[in-house]
Amino acid sequence: MQAIQIRLAEIIEALSKALDLTEGQPPGHCIRACYIGTHIGREIGMADEALQELYYTLLLKDLGCSSNAARICELYMADDLSFKRDFKLVDGSLSQVLRFVLSHTGMQAGLAERFRGIVNILQNGGRIATDLIQTRCQRGAEIARQMRFSEGVANGVLSLDEHWNGGGKPLGISGEDIPLYSRIALLSQVADIFQMSAGRDAAIAEIGKRAGSWFDPSLAAAFIRIAGRDAFWETLRSEALETIVLDSEPGQQAIMADDDYLDDIAAAFARVIDAKSPYTSGHSDRVALFTDLIAEEMGIDEKGRRLLRRAALLHDIGKLGVSNSVLDKPGKLDDEEWGQMKRHAEFSEMILSHIGAFSDLARIGGAHHERLDGNGYPRGLMADEIPMEVRIVSTADVFDALTADRPYRAALPISKALSILWEGAGQAHDPICIEALQRALARTDLERPESAEQEERAAA
Repeated sequence: MQAIQIRLAEIIEALSKALDLTEGQPPGHCIRACYIGTHIGREIGMADEALQELYYTLLLKDLGCSSNAARICELYMADDLSFKRDFKLVDGSLSQVLRFVLSHTGMQAGLAERFRGIVNILQNGGRIATDLIQTRCQRGAEIARQMRFSEGVANGVLSLDEHWNGGGKPLGISGEDIPLYSRIALLSQVADIFQMSAGRDAAIAEIGKRAGSWFDPSLAAAFIRIAGRDAFWETLRSEALETIVLDSEPGQQAIMADDDYLDDIAAAFARVIDAKSPYTSGHSDRVALFTDLIAEEMGIDEKGRRLLRRAALLHDIGKLGVSNSVLDKPGKLDDEEWGQMKRHAEFSEMILSHIGAFSDLARIGGAHHERLDGNGYPRGLMADEIPMEVRIVSTADVFDALTADRPYRAALPISKALSILWEGAGQAHDPICIEALQRALARTDLERPESAEQEERAAA
């Protein structure tokens, strides 16, 4: 297969914006942390090869962040996005932690439910926090490896929440046992969060305050030196920062890769997306499978099928910006919640449109909830405005949603799901796509009547 020239940094920088969404951070957080962290790396004299690994660690530090969102929502009975955003302002002291727990647990729940939730957190908070962070860090490291990054980058992501004095999580390692990339990434993260929320002086004060406890004192000193330079802050707040960070990649070079590499990136990021909710585990992979079955049945060539599979893997990337209190709600969504849910298609289009290698997929990500009759969202497109590739992914998406468990209902049998699709044929979905899916399922022996299946089980 012929190699193509891609810019890896451009792809990862754009994908980092999706990680900002799920952490509840202002857009560009990972990019700003990357700018801060690489300045620290240069200040302490890191070589280009190490600086490049640090660069990607900083952009990917939150790779595992979606994996604990549902658990946070469940345990704290809170919106995971605002919870994560506000918790990053807590310095770890007992007084601040207690104040945070009391002010963020079950604020929308009944008094009795809130009381039980707070008691559980106060009694088991240490174990809960360790489990949440361990899940996040391990998942992030696994995904970094799947995206073909080095063990240095993977371990940098793995140890992000460890503290210099051993008081961090999940392992409680300390000092120079913590990978250097992790030490710089945590400091850069905190510096950006405080400078965005309270300004330059607040960031400097917070780094100084936590030096020797959270942060390596030598790295904190390096940051304080950098922070004394006005040009550093002017660039950090510049509208051109994204371009500046992209152009200043250490050891910068165009990375040669074939289409298999883009497939790996899409598949790895699909894990980030699907980890957001227990009800979407494996959803993107299955939508990619059903999309490919439809495309094959329709005679689409391999190049077209490959693009469709990537689109299916990434179509829901915008859900990283939707709270799990909405995604996992067992009952009917109210108008405000439904408005939040619908925004995920806009987020998907926005993120994918900024990635050169995936920009062709943006239209699919943004339109996969449109309907032929114009009653879809977010734009209310009519049939003649919805391309066939969107119709294919949309059909696959709805079929998987119907045949998988959801918070508001159990999975439906295949025959029932196909029946529902046919009921909306020509209004919601294209009958050509439904027919292609049905033929493909029949050829793979997945569309057997449930009664026949039950007879086989009874005879066994």
